[in-house]
Amino acid sequence: MPQLTVEQTLQAARQHHQAGHLPQAEALYRQILQQQPHHADALHLLGVIAHQAGRHDIAVDLIGRAVAVNPNYPEAYGNLGMVLQAQGNLDGAIAAFRQAIALNPNYPEAYSNLGHALHSQGQMDAAVAACRQAIALMPNHPQAFGNLGNGLFSQGRLDASIAAYRQAIALNPNYPEAYNNLGNALRAQGQLDAAIAACRQAIALKPGFPEAHSNLGNALRAQGQLDAAIAAYRQAIALKPGFPEAHNNLGNALQSQGQLDAAIAAYRQAIALKPNYPGAYGNLGNALHSEGQLEAAVTAYRQALALSPDNAGIHSSLVYTLHFHPAYDARTLAGEHRLWNLRHAEPLNKFIPTHPNDRSPERRLRLGYLSPDFRNHPVGRFLLPLLAHHDKSRFEVLAYAQVPVPDEMTQRLRSYADGWRNLVGLSDAQAAELIRQDQIDILVDLSMHTASNRLLVFARKPAPVQVTYLAYCSSTGLETIDYRLSDPYLDPPGMDESLYSERTIRLPETYWCYQPIDPATQAGPLPALAQGHITFGCLNNFYKVTAPTLAAWARLLRVVPDSHLLLHAQEGAHRQQVRDWFVRQGVAALRIQFAERMPMAAYFDLYRRIDIALDPFPYGGGTTTCDALWMGVPVVSLVGGTAVGRSGLSILSNVGVPELAARAEEDYVRIAAALAGDLPRLGRLRATLRQRMAQSPLMDAPRFTRNIEAAYRQMWRTWCAAG
Repeated sequence: MPQLTVEQTLQAARQHHQAGHLPQAEALYRQILQQQPHHADALHLLGVIAHQAGRHDIAVDLIGRAVAVNPNYPEAYGNLGMVLQAQGNLDGAIAAFRQAIALNPNYPEAYSNLGHALHSQGQMDAAVAACRQAIALMPNHPQAFGNLGNGLFSQGRLDASIAAYRQAIALNPNYPEAYNNLGNALRAQGQLDAAIAACRQAIALKPGFPEAHSNLGNALRAQGQLDAAIAAYRQAIALKPGFPEAHNNLGNALQSQGQLDAAIAAYRQAIALKPNYPGAYGNLGNALHSEGQLEAAVTAYRQALALSPDNAGIHSSLVYTLHFHPAYDARTLAGEHRLWNLRHAEPLNKFIPTHPNDRSPERRLRLGYLSPDFRNHPVGRFLLPLLAHHDKSRFEVLAYAQVPVPDEMTQRLRSYADGWRNLVGLSDAQAAELIRQDQIDILVDLSMHTASNRLLVFARKPAPVQVTYLAYCSSTGLETIDYRLSDPYLDPPGMDESLYSERTIRLPETYWCYQPIDPATQAGPLPALAQGHITFGCLNNFYKVTAPTLAAWARLLRVVPDSHLLLHAQEGAHRQQVRDWFVRQGVAALRIQFAERMPMAAYFDLYRRIDIALDPFPYGGGTTTCDALWMGVPVVSLVGGTAVGRSGLSILSNVGVPELAARAEEDYVRIAAALAGDLPRLGRLRATLRQRMAQSPLMDAPRFTRNIEAAYRQMWRTWCAAG
């Protein structure tokens, strides 16, 4: 049989390669190189096989030798770029793709891969442009549409990215990566059912696709299907144990389910796999915060920010957490607020528009309320009576909702708004532009630095007057938010208002307007009469329970023999740590009881077991204080050094029992102990507190709304006069 020529051997090798017979193809390429060691095609294609086998260093060497032999070889440069990108060498990959295009300007695959590499490097505009050029050269190129979708998604252009992914799938229905990325975009847009379906289709096409399982978990978690989400994350980890993002996502689902210890372990595993993972450090901080490990949470947030200084969300979590930490006073908090503003908000000053709003001081105003908490949440509960009583002849009310999964409370709030705008899936710039186009006169932030806030919308100042209210009484730190609402108790006249970036407007009576969830739920008899002992209780989130608070409670329990303490805390090691701590203070473990998260009716029923509620410090209760008083349970509070530490004083003063607000820790213990020793007084309070609440400014919604509307009108007049 005659011997094959080099060209015939190359042709045979290519045929094996295209058919997927890689060992045969590799043997033939090596045979060519034995005869011609500098054969560019054989070097190049042998390098491609090495790349396909994951032998990237060998692939770089072989393809590099190919382009050294033939510098005018665009396909070799294109494949070299792919290998370099697989190695994480994005600069080298981009240079290789650009060289391939310089040699062959009509090379759509090189443009598409260049777009992918630019996207990985964060050059989104250039990535989108490269993908569009690939599509212009080859309109039926599914990978180019897939890469275009990735670039558009990163730009926040969700509609356009979804269209690109759908086009990629239309061109190649068996494209699991496109289905997976489509699922991500749909989830970001709040289309959760469609997102779940897309991820499931990706898995059907490629069952061993860990990223698709993880993204399916994200969509299920957003929909509240936590058990299914956890199962999806665990499947992703089973397929790819060294998958830090899946461990992090698993932690998020476990945390949402209240499994804090397991969540912390998942975040720590993510960090072990990827030490420079700011998101995992931030989420670890959230879980530690929830367990009341505030110092450890602060450390985790600061580690996250060291890795990602521009992450405004993690920085917000730090700012918020510092309010609970007893070591941080008002001046320290003000410094962290200023730093947040300097780092995240001030760079956006260039986007602040001029405001053409009609400066007529007495005209009907367009109010905008912006929040992720238009739902069954304390903010939603307190906002409801305000929205219900706005004077629509003087104010038009628009709600800007960041609510992926609406609930019954969402619908109730929506019924009181003249306009409802869904911000889910909109970037901060897009949301700001929508508000500007709506010609809002006064825009109200209801989140401050809590989760899912949109403070970077306010940094662009889409409305001429901007106010912060209700999330908690503090400061945002933003110079673009003009006012903060407070009351005479939270911020007594004469307080140092330089601690706030906003100008303080004190509502004349109360910061809150309370409307009970279930007015029919009755307080019931005093529990001590049946139990034979006093039960103190604190149903605030456990992260408010600080070391100084626990120390005061231990003194109280020693002073009041046989008394019990009921705390709200999720399952976790922190429960046993608290019990052990009380035992060391001379308080039997059996006297400390815990309740976990429960439905609202069961939560209110819990107050029927509590004789006296204890406000934690330095960050007191708001919703829980009102709920306790409504259920006839007196609340003992300690007046603190910040506005969030004076919420008890405000509420108790408005209900007419300011004597329950102590000015020092020893008085806090004394007041609670005196109450515990006076069962007739406790009985009278239990019988009358609900009526006192109902007759107080706290529950006079029309009066409260007129007061807040007067504040808005004065803000507006000030802006008009300044023009």
